[in-house]
Amino acid sequence: MSRIGNKPIEIPDKVQVKIEEGVLTAKGPNGEMSINIPEGIEHNIENNILTLSRNDDAKRTKSIHGLTRALVGNVVEGVSKGFEKTLKVEGVGYKVEQKGKNLLLSLGFSHPIYVVATDGIELTASNPTTIVVKGMDKQLVGQYAANIRKLRKPEPYKGKGIRYEGEYIRRKAGKTTA
Repeated sequence: MSRIGNKPIEIPDKVQVKIEEGVLTAKGPNGEMSINIPEGIEHNIENNILTLSRNDDAKRTKSIHGLTRALVGNVVEGVSKGFEKTLKVEGVGYKVEQKGKNLLLSLGFSHPIYVVATDGIELTASNPTTIVVKGMDKQLVGQYAANIRKLRKPEPYKGKGIRYEGEYIRRKAGKTTA
């Protein structure tokens, strides 16, 4: 029995959800998103509460029940509140500058790196060591933050690089002389 799949999804007052021909569309203050609901998953909306259930116990249906509920919950939360990831830049001379909607990163390379914000992504640099990635699509926000982190991963000796806020970097001991 799927514990996540049986959890109800509470629809906020400012979000409108409609389901037509297996496609759930949610409209909210942040925009509009839609997701396909696979066959075998039933839906029910009562009193601003959306519940998803499966109509049989086939292996495929059981395996996508919780996944579908999680994806639908992310769509509803994305159009109402949105998602954000915070990245920290650590290192001597490493800094971030806001250039309109885009960012200019100085990460110790011979050249600065220009990061362009795509559709659905908002990049902000509140100070020279913090990057905030915002958007309504959870997968897109996470992937974009991972791509920025990949530009200069934190190294284990001094911890220099780009890391997620709250991420623990396991440090290694440096060289010792005999």
